[in-house]
Amino acid sequence: MYIAGLELPLSPSQWPEVLVVLSTADYFRHAITRVKQLVVISESRGGRIRPESMPSTLLGRISMNPILGLVFFMWPLVYVGALTLNRFQQPDWMARYAFSSEMVDSTSRDVLRVVACAASFALKSFSDSAFQHLGDQWHAIGRREKSRVVRTGPYAWVRHPGYSSVLLQESLWCIMFWSYIPLAALGIKAAALAVKIPIEACESLIQKDDAVKDEYRKYMKDVPARIIPYVW
Repeated sequence: MYIAGLELPLSPSQWPEVLVVLSTADYFRHAITRVKQLVVISESRGGRIRPESMPSTLLGRISMNPILGLVFFMWPLVYVGALTLNRFQQPDWMARYAFSSEMVDSTSRDVLRVVACAASFALKSFSDSAFQHLGDQWHAIGRREKSRVVRTGPYAWVRHPGYSSVLLQESLWCIMFWSYIPLAALGIKAAALAVKIPIEACESLIQKDDAVKDEYRKYMKDVPARIIPYVW
Protein backbone atom coordinates (compact mmCIF):
# COMPACT_ATOMS: atom_id res chain seq x y z
CA MET A 1 0.00 0.00 0.00
CA TYR A 2 1.24 3.48 -0.84
CA ILE A 3 0.39 6.69 1.01
CA ALA A 4 1.77 9.93 -0.43
CA GLY A 5 4.47 7.94 -2.23
CA LEU A 6 5.47 6.03 0.93
CA GLU A 7 5.29 2.27 0.88
CA LEU A 8 3.67 0.73 3.96
CA PRO A 9 4.55 -1.13 6.08
CA LEU A 10 7.84 0.65 6.61
CA SER A 11 11.10 -1.21 6.52
CA PRO A 12 13.16 -1.45 9.76
CA SER A 13 15.63 1.11 8.38
CA GLN A 14 12.85 3.63 7.72
CA TRP A 15 11.28 3.71 11.17
CA PRO A 16 14.15 5.55 12.92
CA GLU A 17 14.14 8.13 10.12
CA VAL A 18 10.39 8.66 10.49
CA LEU A 19 10.80 9.22 14.22
CA VAL A 20 13.69 11.65 13.71
CA VAL A 21 11.77 13.65 11.08
CA LEU A 22 8.64 13.86 13.25
CA SER A 23 10.66 14.82 16.34
CA THR A 24 12.54 17.53 14.47
CA ALA A 25 9.42 18.94 12.83
CA ASP A 26 7.64 19.02 16.20
CA TYR A 27 10.63 20.81 17.77
CA PHE A 28 10.40 23.65 15.27
CA ARG A 29 6.60 23.79 15.54
CA HIS A 30 6.92 24.11 19.29
CA ALA A 31 9.74 26.69 19.16
CA ILE A 32 7.96 28.92 16.64
CA THR A 33 4.71 28.78 18.64
CA ARG A 34 6.47 29.73 21.87
CA VAL A 35 8.38 32.61 20.29
CA LYS A 36 5.17 34.04 18.79
CA GLN A 37 3.58 33.95 22.24
CA LEU A 38 6.59 35.59 23.85
CA VAL A 39 6.69 38.39 21.29
CA VAL A 40 3.16 39.41 22.23
CA ILE A 41 3.77 39.09 25.99
CA SER A 42 7.12 40.87 26.01
CA GLU A 43 6.02 43.82 23.87
CA SER A 44 2.78 44.34 25.77
CA ARG A 45 4.29 44.06 29.26
CA GLY A 46 8.01 44.67 28.92
CA GLY A 47 7.89 47.43 26.34
CA ARG A 48 9.78 47.81 23.09
CA ILE A 49 13.46 47.22 22.50
CA ARG A 50 15.50 50.32 23.25
CA PRO A 51 17.65 51.32 20.24
CA GLU A 52 20.63 52.22 22.44
CA SER A 53 20.70 48.65 23.79
CA MET A 54 21.38 47.17 20.35
CA PRO A 55 24.96 46.04 19.56
CA SER A 56 26.79 48.71 17.61
CA THR A 57 29.69 46.71 16.12
CA LEU A 58 29.52 44.61 12.96
CA LEU A 59 30.87 41.61 14.84
CA GLY A 60 28.18 41.98 17.45
CA ARG A 61 25.42 42.12 14.85
CA ILE A 62 26.50 39.23 12.65
CA SER A 63 27.37 36.91 15.55
CA MET A 64 23.82 37.08 16.82
CA ASN A 65 20.75 36.27 14.77
CA PRO A 66 22.19 35.81 11.24
CA ILE A 67 24.86 33.23 12.01
CA LEU A 68 22.99 31.45 14.78
CA GLY A 69 19.75 31.37 12.80
CA LEU A 70 21.37 30.09 9.63
CA VAL A 71 23.36 27.37 11.37
CA PHE A 72 20.49 26.36 13.63
CA PHE A 73 17.76 26.05 11.00
CA MET A 74 19.49 25.12 7.76
CA TRP A 75 20.60 21.51 8.23
CA PRO A 76 17.56 20.26 10.21
CA LEU A 77 15.23 21.69 7.56
CA VAL A 78 17.32 20.16 4.77
CA TYR A 79 17.27 16.84 6.61
CA VAL A 80 13.51 16.84 7.13
CA GLY A 81 12.84 17.85 3.52
CA ALA A 82 15.27 15.37 1.98
CA LEU A 83 14.06 12.43 4.07
CA THR A 84 10.40 13.21 3.45
CA LEU A 85 10.94 13.43 -0.30
CA ASN A 86 13.07 10.28 -0.35
CA ARG A 87 10.59 7.96 1.41
CA PHE A 88 12.34 8.35 4.76
CA GLN A 89 15.66 7.07 3.55
CA GLN A 90 18.84 9.14 3.53
CA PRO A 91 19.94 10.11 0.00
CA ASP A 92 23.41 8.99 -1.04
CA TRP A 93 24.86 12.51 -0.76
CA MET A 94 23.60 12.76 2.83
CA ALA A 95 24.88 9.32 3.79
CA ARG A 96 28.43 10.45 2.96
CA TYR A 97 28.40 12.63 6.07
CA ALA A 98 27.12 9.88 8.40
CA PHE A 99 29.14 8.67 11.35
CA SER A 100 31.21 5.58 10.62
CA SER A 101 29.30 2.31 10.68
CA GLU A 102 32.19 0.89 12.73
CA MET A 103 31.32 3.04 15.74
CA VAL A 104 28.42 0.82 16.83
CA ASP A 105 26.30 -1.91 15.31
CA SER A 106 23.11 -0.96 13.49
CA THR A 107 20.81 -2.00 16.35
CA SER A 108 22.70 0.07 18.92
CA ARG A 109 22.75 3.00 16.50
CA ASP A 110 18.97 2.89 16.08
CA VAL A 111 18.46 2.64 19.85
CA LEU A 112 20.70 5.67 20.41
CA ARG A 113 18.78 7.66 17.82
CA VAL A 114 15.43 6.78 19.40
CA VAL A 115 16.74 7.74 22.86
CA ALA A 116 17.99 11.06 21.44
CA CYS A 117 14.52 11.72 19.99
CA ALA A 118 12.99 11.10 23.41
CA ALA A 119 15.56 13.42 25.01
CA SER A 120 14.73 16.09 22.43
CA PHE A 121 11.08 15.84 23.40
CA ALA A 122 11.98 16.13 27.10
CA LEU A 123 14.22 19.13 26.38
CA LYS A 124 11.14 21.13 25.42
CA SER A 125 10.11 21.14 29.08
CA PHE A 126 13.42 22.77 30.01
CA SER A 127 13.00 25.35 27.24
CA ASP A 128 9.43 26.06 28.31
CA SER A 129 10.59 26.65 31.86
CA ALA A 130 13.23 29.11 30.69
CA PHE A 131 10.69 30.94 28.50
CA GLN A 132 8.13 31.02 31.29
CA HIS A 133 10.53 32.56 33.79
CA LEU A 134 11.94 35.01 31.23
CA GLY A 135 8.42 36.12 30.32
CA ASP A 136 8.19 39.78 29.36
CA GLN A 137 11.98 40.15 29.15
CA TRP A 138 12.34 37.97 26.04
CA HIS A 139 14.20 39.56 23.16
CA ALA A 140 16.32 38.49 20.21
CA ILE A 141 18.73 41.40 20.56
CA GLY A 142 18.64 44.36 22.93
CA ARG A 143 16.91 45.32 26.17
CA ARG A 144 13.26 46.02 26.93
CA GLU A 145 12.02 49.41 28.13
CA LYS A 146 10.95 47.84 31.44
CA SER A 147 14.09 45.90 32.24
CA ARG A 148 14.43 43.51 35.15
CA VAL A 149 16.83 40.73 36.10
CA VAL A 150 15.42 37.20 35.91
CA ARG A 151 17.04 34.78 38.33
CA THR A 152 14.38 32.15 38.98
CA GLY A 153 13.91 28.68 37.50
CA PRO A 154 16.74 27.68 35.14
CA TYR A 155 18.17 31.19 35.56
CA ALA A 156 19.18 30.19 39.07
CA TRP A 157 21.65 27.69 37.54
CA VAL A 158 22.93 29.45 34.42
CA ARG A 159 22.53 32.98 33.15
CA HIS A 160 21.47 31.94 29.65
CA PRO A 161 19.43 28.73 29.77
CA GLY A 162 17.95 29.48 26.34
CA TYR A 163 21.39 29.12 24.81
CA SER A 164 21.99 26.00 26.90
CA SER A 165 18.89 24.53 25.29
CA VAL A 166 20.14 25.45 21.81
CA LEU A 167 23.47 23.69 22.32
CA LEU A 168 21.82 20.65 23.91
CA GLN A 169 19.44 20.32 20.98
CA GLU A 170 22.29 20.55 18.49
CA SER A 171 24.12 17.83 20.42
CA LEU A 172 21.03 15.64 20.22
CA TRP A 173 20.77 16.27 16.48
CA CYS A 174 24.26 14.85 16.07
CA ILE A 175 22.88 11.53 17.32
CA MET A 176 19.40 11.81 15.81
CA PHE A 177 20.75 12.56 12.32
CA TRP A 178 23.81 10.35 12.94
CA SER A 179 25.86 12.87 11.03
CA TYR A 180 29.02 14.95 11.28
CA ILE A 181 27.22 18.04 9.98
CA PRO A 182 25.38 18.88 13.25
CA LEU A 183 28.68 18.29 15.05
CA ALA A 184 30.30 20.99 12.91
CA ALA A 185 27.28 23.23 13.46
CA LEU A 186 27.64 22.73 17.21
CA GLY A 187 31.17 24.13 17.07
CA ILE A 188 30.04 27.13 15.02
CA LYS A 189 27.20 27.87 17.44
CA ALA A 190 29.45 27.63 20.47
CA ALA A 191 31.91 30.03 18.83
CA ALA A 192 29.12 32.46 17.88
CA LEU A 193 27.75 32.39 21.43
CA ALA A 194 31.21 33.00 22.84
CA VAL A 195 31.13 36.29 20.90
CA LYS A 196 27.44 37.05 21.36
CA ILE A 197 27.05 36.63 25.10
CA PRO A 198 29.67 39.16 26.26
CA ILE A 199 28.36 41.74 23.79
CA GLU A 200 24.61 41.21 24.07
CA ALA A 201 23.98 39.94 27.54
CA CYS A 202 26.86 40.14 30.01
CA GLU A 203 29.90 42.37 30.12
CA SER A 204 28.56 45.07 27.86
CA LEU A 205 24.93 45.92 27.21
CA ILE A 206 23.22 44.95 30.45
CA GLN A 207 25.89 46.62 32.55
CA LYS A 208 25.19 49.86 30.71
CA ASP A 209 21.54 49.69 31.76
CA ASP A 210 21.21 51.96 34.80
CA ALA A 211 17.98 50.25 35.84
CA VAL A 212 19.51 46.81 36.36
CA LYS A 213 23.31 47.02 36.11
CA ASP A 214 24.01 46.79 39.86
CA GLU A 215 21.56 43.94 40.36
CA TYR A 216 22.95 42.12 37.33
CA ARG A 217 26.52 42.40 38.55
CA LYS A 218 25.42 40.75 41.79
CA TYR A 219 23.60 38.11 39.76
CA MET A 220 26.79 37.41 37.80
CA LYS A 221 28.61 36.74 41.07
CA ASP A 222 25.81 34.54 42.42
CA VAL A 223 25.46 32.59 39.13
CA PRO A 224 28.89 32.54 37.45
CA ALA A 225 27.98 29.96 34.77
CA ARG A 226 26.73 31.36 31.50
CA ILE A 227 25.59 28.18 29.73
CA ILE A 228 27.00 25.06 31.42
CA PRO A 229 27.15 24.89 35.25
CA TYR A 230 30.72 24.75 36.59
CA VAL A 231 32.13 24.71 33.02
CA TRP A 232 31.14 27.78 31.00
